[in-house]
Amino acid sequence: MIRQRSEAEIELGDLLVEKEGEDYTILQVYDLGYGSQISDKSLEMISGMKVEGFAADLDFMDPSLRNYIIAEVKAIATIQGGRIKIPKTLPKFMKEVRHITEKDLAFLAKPENPVFLGNIRSGSKVLAVETFLDGRKVFTHHVLIPATTGRGKSNLAKVMIWSILDDKNFGVLILDPHDEYYGRHGKGLKDHPSAKDNIVYYTPRSYPGSLSLVFNLNSVKPWHFRGIVSFTEAQTEAMAVALNQYGENWLAAITHGKELPHVDPKTLAVLQRKMDTTLGLYEDKQGRLQCRTRTFSDTRGESTLRDILEALEAGKKVIVDTSLFTDQVELLVGSIVMHEILYRYRHFKQEGVLEEKPVITIIVEEAPRVLSVEALASGANIYSDIAREGRKFQVGLTAITQLTSIIPRTVLANMNTKVILGNELGPERQAIINSAAQDLSQDDRAIASLDVGEAIVSSNFTKFAVPVQIPLFEDYIKRFKKAKPKEKMRFIG
Repeated sequence: MIRQRSEAEIELGDLLVEKEGEDYTILQVYDLGYGSQISDKSLEMISGMKVEGFAADLDFMDPSLRNYIIAEVKAIATIQGGRIKIPKTLPKFMKEVRHITEKDLAFLAKPENPVFLGNIRSGSKVLAVETFLDGRKVFTHHVLIPATTGRGKSNLAKVMIWSILDDKNFGVLILDPHDEYYGRHGKGLKDHPSAKDNIVYYTPRSYPGSLSLVFNLNSVKPWHFRGIVSFTEAQTEAMAVALNQYGENWLAAITHGKELPHVDPKTLAVLQRKMDTTLGLYEDKQGRLQCRTRTFSDTRGESTLRDILEALEAGKKVIVDTSLFTDQVELLVGSIVMHEILYRYRHFKQEGVLEEKPVITIIVEEAPRVLSVEALASGANIYSDIAREGRKFQVGLTAITQLTSIIPRTVLANMNTKVILGNELGPERQAIINSAAQDLSQDDRAIASLDVGEAIVSSNFTKFAVPVQIPLFEDYIKRFKKAKPKEKMRFIG
């Protein structure tokens, strides 16, 4: 319990310091309340007299001593000899405390393979101390970004990716359902000084510098649909028969209605309809295979999957614009790429060369579509597979969600870093608190009061939950200037 000085001001979430010699303890405010030396009945009588106009000039004797604000705090870190430790003792009794300063945070060293998150925040005050996490550890052990709408989830993701865009230690696959990362209509990752060499942008639209998002049907395998599209047991067996019978052309064979041994024609007809409604595949009047979404083709896109995988293995950032697709097509595209990534990285581990490869993270917006209890009711999918075992192979998820409570606890437990933004919904806050790396049981009010861009970083790779202020992406990128193009010179004579 800390008593606030009359002319001072303490905020919810403030960082305070109690110092003893060279060592000190960092405290954080989690609740505020009033205190008074005057009894409740007397206070009620005095306030009533003022309200009713009987004593407009009535004042307290020694008001700054008799009435005050009490802050409830918790110790979050002890600094001894310049090293940070988890607090195991109480601060000294009846000692003065002060607001934290930049010098008190000198122990926060920049890690290897840094990923920028923002600046340290004390309440609503932003300090000139930047916060970084070790990307190789954080991304392989998965990241969860939970918040309600409008609190800056995508803004945070863009800031993080911008900070590592020219770092070849990270390959990033971004499934972009809103086409907001690249920056087709404003500022985006395309404005990075090294974007030309490090960003690959796939879109079904025609845009300068982009690549056409078309997958050859031979790239699609039956297991890519697992957990994405619902099939009966008979339909699943029919797809296996088609793969055995026609090899890479199995999907075209189903669409064309070719005969499958030991498969009921009715089952084949239902499969045809599902491929039509899901992928938009159908046979035209001339007997040619067509795709309504133009995402799959039997004549184009032979190198698309290979090119994406090679870009990721080279440490590039691949943005896939899925804004024109249905949820199922978007998630299927992600499933195709992620299956192959995980397969390759398993192979690299067997060969003993995994450590030489960049860490891969996949950014998935609206993660409950593939990670909720309902989505996993019919079985696991590649997204949940990576959440559970991807860290063994340097492949991780960065899951963005509004609804943490519907994600299974077994999956949340594997999300070892949570960047918690504001959330007014009690059940959602409780789900976040219950799965956090640090004890946030006293931070319920603090999470509810987080403003846009304010966050709490709870990670297995930090000693305490770090309060940060995430910069607005458009402001953050102003620090980075694009290299001026070389002047062309012409000589005559």
